[in-house]
Amino acid sequence: MAGKFLIGLMVGLASISSPRSAERPVHTFSIVARDPVTGEMGVAVQSHWFNVGSIVPWAEAGVGAVATQSFVDPAYGKLGLDLMRAGRSAPDALKALLAGDEGREVRQVAMIDAQGRVAAHTGAKDIQAAGHIVGATYSVQANLMLSEAVWPAMSRAFEATKGDLAERMLAALDAAQSAGGDIRGRQSAALVVVTGKPTGRPWDDRLFDLRVDDSPEPLRELRRLVTLQRAYGHMNAGDLAVEKKDNDRALSEYAAAAKLVPDNAEMVYWWAVALVNMGRVDESLPLFRRVFAMDKNWVTLTPRLPKSGLLPDDPKLIDRIVKAGKD
Repeated sequence: MAGKFLIGLMVGLASISSPRSAERPVHTFSIVARDPVTGEMGVAVQSHWFNVGSIVPWAEAGVGAVATQSFVDPAYGKLGLDLMRAGRSAPDALKALLAGDEGREVRQVAMIDAQGRVAAHTGAKDIQAAGHIVGATYSVQANLMLSEAVWPAMSRAFEATKGDLAERMLAALDAAQSAGGDIRGRQSAALVVVTGKPTGRPWDDRLFDLRVDDSPEPLRELRRLVTLQRAYGHMNAGDLAVEKKDNDRALSEYAAAAKLVPDNAEMVYWWAVALVNMGRVDESLPLFRRVFAMDKNWVTLTPRLPKSGLLPDDPKLIDRIVKAGKD
């Protein structure tokens, strides 16, 4: 089995120098990083290029993270993760891929592995201003920037910002834009964060997997999506607490979600539903009123829930809730 894997990997390494290798001009600024406390790893990026999230950021729980950009070859992402999964450090993986790439001088690549080892490469022919800084648990890199102030600003912001890995990487992107950013402007952005150790459920390993494909304010939109995903994270935690019959925890999580996105009817509605199922109907009615004021379709939905077991099969109770929308 190991022999077949190595043969396949060697074929992949050979393909990175092939003239057919993808070379899209994804000039951009990005950060790869690892949180030494949680082990989380991630990539955040912005570019004046459509759909940057589909090609620059790569990450796998328990393995590492890669940003591949400039005249980008996405094979660096896949093969970099393959090599790190096979036990190579991020610096060794990057060195091996560069050695096999005839186009290395127009590439910009950064990698970090699950042990926090990090490396970056900025090709001599990358369009200026271009450069990178490798820190203890991160690398920031940029090319085709307005000035050489961009990547040092990213480094300072990442090191100075408090919060989780996603928040710190977003701060680095904001700092890059404030320092001038891409000389062409802005268009798309992306953020990927994975857990430090694989859970065996890949869908749970990706804590953030967000893309803004085309926007005049991609970083602002990316932050909005991060906030929304945090809110849905609280909702999921609330649902899990309900399953465990931890009502206090459930209500705390639902309240936290609604606080993050108070105009989101979805969050408030299911919080209200949970209260009803806990026998706290009087507390639920103001929340139902808020939702029904946003969109009357929620009124139509409510009588349908008892059949699915999501509300008690009590016509008087359902009528009382529906009437809350008419008060």
